[in-house]
Amino acid sequence: MIKIFEYKKDLKRIERFVEYKGTDAGNVEIAVKKIIDNVRKNGDTAFLRYTKEFDKVYLNRNELRISKEEIKKSVKETDKEFLCILRKAKKNITNYHKKGILKSFIYNDGDDVRLGKIVRPIENVGVYIPGGRAVYPSSVLMNVIPAQIAGVKNIYVASPPDKKKNINKNILAACYVLGIKEIFKMGGAQAVAAFAYGTESIPKVDKIVGPGNIYVVTAKNLVFGDVDIDMFAGPSEVVIIADFSSNPAYLAAELLAQAEHDEDARSICLTTSKNTANRIAEEIKKQLKILLRKEIIRKSLKNNGAIIIADNLNVCIDVSNKIAPEHLHISIKNPERILSLIKNAGAIFMGKYSPVVVGDYFAGPNHTLPTGGSARYSSPLGVNDFLKESSIVYYSKKRLKKVSRDVSEFALLEGLDAHANAVNIRTKTK
Repeated sequence: MIKIFEYKKDLKRIERFVEYKGTDAGNVEIAVKKIIDNVRKNGDTAFLRYTKEFDKVYLNRNELRISKEEIKKSVKETDKEFLCILRKAKKNITNYHKKGILKSFIYNDGDDVRLGKIVRPIENVGVYIPGGRAVYPSSVLMNVIPAQIAGVKNIYVASPPDKKKNINKNILAACYVLGIKEIFKMGGAQAVAAFAYGTESIPKVDKIVGPGNIYVVTAKNLVFGDVDIDMFAGPSEVVIIADFSSNPAYLAAELLAQAEHDEDARSICLTTSKNTANRIAEEIKKQLKILLRKEIIRKSLKNNGAIIIADNLNVCIDVSNKIAPEHLHISIKNPERILSLIKNAGAIFMGKYSPVVVGDYFAGPNHTLPTGGSARYSSPLGVNDFLKESSIVYYSKKRLKKVSRDVSEFALLEGLDAHANAVNIRTKTK
């Protein structure tokens, strides 16, 4: 099921696991563009038609927004222990995301010159939460809490309705715990289009965040530029770095957990121990028997799973940095000793008692992470993603006269004499 490779011997075959090729949107992009254009042009009429066509739900405009009564009903039906867990997770996520926030500043640069920046929150954010086979109240927490800390004025949540016109109760419970009241029954590419351009019933936003299927992801990519988005998301992925001291049962569970997401998920273990590799493969077969999503896991591991045996730890680190995984689990003796060598990873989990799942739900860091190698240049979702900066320049006449020649010459070098004139007209002697 999961393949075992030896690094030197199988180098060519291993390359496909290192180089992320991306998902070919193909016909999906054509279909999604049509949806976006239609919703942009025809508003609610188009949006509601797509809801009927794709979600098999007939809604009228008055039913799009979740009522207070619906939220109260869902909370009453939600398991009280789960509500308690949501509140604990909220506390952890909030505490973590309050650290390292961008701040406004102004400083005096002499001659009464003041320079700085003003940091302000984005005003309107749309949060998309899936609601089909995959229901993620955790994504409500991870996407909404940083926006709230940033001070976003209007946070709107969208999730697809079921055939009874309801949004999943656990998603509504997460919204309730966070105090979110603007919730819309909408899903798919049409929801992204409605958020991006607004309709008669759906507010236009400045940024769209949250996970989704290929139609949602493609729609977010297509509207980017008209609105901001969190990131260009691909299939979920984990890379494990292991040695002789690693617990094979734990690592097998880690690979299975990642493969559970979908058939395109990537689950890769890099190890210096042939014995550990073989025992992980045995554990995968053993643990898979009792799992509910075994068919998805089998296909995922067959297509995108690998255990790679390397000659030494440096090779493991090098391959991991090339993959730049969404999740990196370092399961070796004294994992801190290689932390400084890890250049590219969305989230790093160190030690045998730090499974990825604790980061998915509870630890505090965000689970919205760069995928498909984009950890080479991007970061997890955080408070600063909901902030924007405006630079500040205040020049005195004295300073402008000092630099006018330099600025003017720079402008003329670029062939922009009107630019030069904008300085010279202020500094020439009358």
